[in-house]
Amino acid sequence: MATSDKGKSLLICLGAVLLLALSWALPASGFLNPYIVQVLMYVGINMILTMALNLVNGYMGEFSVGHAGFMAIGAYVSSIITVAVLPRELAPWLFPLVLVMGGLAAAAAGLIVAYPSFRTRGDYLAIVTLAFNMIVKSVLENLEILGGPRGYLGMPRLTNLVWVTAWVLITLLILRNLIYSNFGRGIMAIREDEVAANLTSVDTRRVKIIAFLISAFFTGIAGGLFAHVLQFINPRSFSILKSTDMLVMVYLGGVGSLAGSLLGAAIFTVLLEVLRPLGLWRWVLGPLLLVLLMIFRPRGIMGLREWRWLQPVLAFGGGGQGPTAPGPPPA
Repeated sequence: MATSDKGKSLLICLGAVLLLALSWALPASGFLNPYIVQVLMYVGINMILTMALNLVNGYMGEFSVGHAGFMAIGAYVSSIITVAVLPRELAPWLFPLVLVMGGLAAAAAGLIVAYPSFRTRGDYLAIVTLAFNMIVKSVLENLEILGGPRGYLGMPRLTNLVWVTAWVLITLLILRNLIYSNFGRGIMAIREDEVAANLTSVDTRRVKIIAFLISAFFTGIAGGLFAHVLQFINPRSFSILKSTDMLVMVYLGGVGSLAGSLLGAAIFTVLLEVLRPLGLWRWVLGPLLLVLLMIFRPRGIMGLREWRWLQPVLAFGGGGQGPTAPGPPPA
């Protein structure tokens, strides 16, 4: 079993290196035209957003509807740093640190939301996060120093396919290890029965807050990547419609599934691009698709299932291969 685990880990590492190499070589060689590269970057950013939201809505069983607010904070904070704080020549070298600072700012805002929200149970998180999203958008529209409703611009184009791929892999690795840890089992215990989780010594409020902060952090990272692709952001980019798109990707791919998050983000992003000739009517697709998913397939394509290569393997008694670790069943 140990040999099998080492071989599996080696294959995953080689696959990650190959993916990073391809994300650099294909655009550099001109094999992919700039439009396809742009779409692939949007796919990757949406994968990060979907995995982050799935941690709260899928694995923990809560319901957040305002994650676009955290994305906005990450986007604006990272943009302010690269435009107004860092010298232009240093920005490309410090870009990872800039993204982390945007993520930390989003996590700090997440703490403000989570601390009062998780004092009670029920639908309060949905109400609070919806209000938070609207507050962030309204504040940004009225801050003239950040361009108000006109938006903020001047960011260098620091996001490329390599950075997006790297952050997708980092997010996937961290969340996968988190989910299959003891802490992750506490998160899933809350989803199944919060009262029972409390009775079995899970500090449910602490677990909820930490999971929510991690989710907000990666949402802020995605916001920073998004801002440095477009080189322009405005409050309308982070409205409730953006939060709805995140919900659609989570519930399309499948709740409680990292593989489902990747799948849902890829399908939805490509589908929006295919339907671009429809103009504004394509934005009707998101809310409509969410309604249809809730009626016909509420758990999504990969709901509560996971690809085997994302699951760790446990050994028992030093013998052969043991059962997979607690978590979503394999697909």
